[in-house]
Amino acid sequence: MKISYHGHSVVLIETGKTRIIIDPFITGNSLTDLDPDTLKVDVILLTHGHNDHVGDTVALAKRNDALVVATFELATYLGWQGVRCHPMHIGGAHQFDFGNVKLTQAFHGSSYIIEEEQKIVYTGMPAGILFQAEGKTIFHAGDTALFGDMKVIGERNIIDVAFLPIGDNLTMGPEDATTASEWLQAKRVVPIHYNTFPGIEQDPVEFTENLSGKKGLFLKSGESMEL
Repeated sequence: MKISYHGHSVVLIETGKTRIIIDPFITGNSLTDLDPDTLKVDVILLTHGHNDHVGDTVALAKRNDALVVATFELATYLGWQGVRCHPMHIGGAHQFDFGNVKLTQAFHGSSYIIEEEQKIVYTGMPAGILFQAEGKTIFHAGDTALFGDMKVIGERNIIDVAFLPIGDNLTMGPEDATTASEWLQAKRVVPIHYNTFPGIEQDPVEFTENLSGKKGLFLKSGESMEL
């Protein structure tokens, strides 16, 4: 399994048969190396409905005939736009042919903003994603604050790599993300959701170097790891 990071919260997972992207915010993301017009994906997993996470989902899904997995409200909203969706919700899991997806809670918001109409569309609750395939477990926390049930997630799952937001202001910052990494007991921890916009500037290298057990892993946009 190959896992690559592509700026903000964009994570691409490549299994033996499937290309899965999480939160494909590409257009407007100055930190990404991806081209939305040529990117090939089979599955899109979404943590919540904010524009900087839904990103290019509709265009990618239509061009690739990709399946979108999201919370019920967000999946319904995207389905109205002609996208093939599988709705889920917090605490639920589903075994797909490409792997097992379970949605965990996250403490954040979830809505899609249509700026030209000054309209906010409610898209349900935010989520984290536990993804299991080929004997490996990946946790993408989405946008979230620190919360105590991360201990439970860590106790009940052997997490090979966790992607945690560190930007602060809109999500947990480095200090809380450090605590989250301890509670989750992940073998590797990769920081996400930083430096894309003003107000979330952080030093990802310093964060990873400060994690105990040398489990921190800083990935530049476009860099990958093998599991």
